[in-house]
Amino acid sequence: MPAASLDDIALFVEVVRAGNFSRACVRLSMPNATLSRRIAAMERQLGVRLFDRSTRRVTPTEAAQRYYERCAPLVDEARLAHEALGARAVRPEGHLRVSMPVDLGITYLGDALPEFLRRHPGITLDIDLSPRFVALRAEPFDVAFRLGSARGNALVARRIGVLAQALYAAPAYLDRHGRPRQPDDLATHACLHIGSAKRGTRWRFSGPGGVQEVIVHGPLGLNNMSLTQRLAERGLGVALLPVHLAHAATIGGTLEVVLPRMTLPGWPVYAVTTSRLQPAAVRAFVEFVAGRLGGSQA
Repeated sequence: MPAASLDDIALFVEVVRAGNFSRACVRLSMPNATLSRRIAAMERQLGVRLFDRSTRRVTPTEAAQRYYERCAPLVDEARLAHEALGARAVRPEGHLRVSMPVDLGITYLGDALPEFLRRHPGITLDIDLSPRFVALRAEPFDVAFRLGSARGNALVARRIGVLAQALYAAPAYLDRHGRPRQPDDLATHACLHIGSAKRGTRWRFSGPGGVQEVIVHGPLGLNNMSLTQRLAERGLGVALLPVHLAHAATIGGTLEVVLPRMTLPGWPVYAVTTSRLQPAAVRAFVEFVAGRLGGSQA
């Protein structure tokens, strides 16, 4: 059986990433009929059906998904090696597929994205906001931003910032339940935190008396910082929040800093890719995000 050409493999990878032939054709600047004919020729050549087709979407078959996971990194490396010889290596342009946590995207980048697009009119973005850790080698993303951890084998992670954190609660809640004077006092408070309400979580403090760890519990475990803040403002308990996120609420008086003399570890932010060799567009976006986080570390 003759081997499939790298060009045809690249077409197959783009169809999987786009989810249908129409979007893939736009990205490839190729007529739909031509793309469909070449994919059909691949299927005949390989003797395997690559896609289950519907009127709106094409889905890779189980065999094709495994094929995609092997081929996609090779196609990307070949593309990047080619771009490294051309203008795109130094001039940011092209289409980027980005994954990032909801709070990071809305709180830190929502107002700034227009500025990025003005600076780089040759770049288009698909941004997926989700709390999950996407599988970069199996899913169509160029870069993923992660909070707290950079899990993943054979991935390249760069720490680009730290989100400073503090404890907050509504003044009305503190009037009812008392203001904690030391970390141990939190054992009698409802604490809102990222994670499981059933298991609780461990908060680590540094202060005049040294380092202290406290296991706290509360009525809710959450995976969204904005919702955690909203519930804290409604008087549901003490919340651990990024300082930048809670700043407006403290100025407005709907939240009050709890244990202001204590320091909690910051939440590191990572940019994660599958390779150290990245096109200029990815580098430009990562640097832009890093710049935005630079003002939120204190």
